[in-house]
Amino acid sequence: MSCHDEDARPDATAKIRALNDQLRRTMPHGRVLLTRAVADLDPATVLAIIKAVKAFDNFTPQNDRYFEHDFGKVEVEETEYFWKCDAYDLNMEWGSPDPADDAVTKRIITIMTAQDL
Repeated sequence: MSCHDEDARPDATAKIRALNDQLRRTMPHGRVLLTRAVADLDPATVLAIIKAVKAFDNFTPQNDRYFEHDFGKVEVEETEYFWKCDAYDLNMEWGSPDPADDAVTKRIITIMTAQDL
């Protein structure tokens, strides 16, 4: 089941949102990927970007259409960076069969530049 289905349960969306928030705020809960452009920055800048992503809470209907808290934009040193949470199956080969169920889901947060989009 995808939370984007018309018949998606509101409680499933709330669970997905909570799991995405947990991943974004704590990061060790899942896997964190940095694109090459971000990874190549100096360590202090990378740390500032990660701190900004963890602190992000400016979710609106315009940037959080499905109410899953799975995407955001932060600005560090006058540069915009984006982050995206994705839910995969446990083998990380396909999308999760149920993104609301952590027992069958591996979450990844990717931090990227605008050029990486």
